[in-house]
Amino acid sequence: MNIVELKHKSISELNAFAKKLKLTGVSGLKTQELIFKIIEAQAQKNGEISAEGVLEVLPDGFGFLRSPDYNYLPGPD
Repeated sequence: MNIVELKHKSISELNAFAKKLKLTGVSGLKTQELIFKIIEAQAQKNGEISAEGVLEVLPDGFGFLRSPDYNYLPGPD
């Protein structure tokens, strides 16, 4: 599953995909919330999730994936 592909889908396509994954309680969610639920469900099934961007690793070991869509600044994802 590619996060970039999910971002380019319409809300109706995302709802159909969520239904295919047998997710419940997702009607009425905003696009970003629905994408998060789909990714969360995929992760729980030990599925593959891919994304694109530049990885910023902080000295304490935490990392953030920065996207050119947001000029490499913190974004809603």
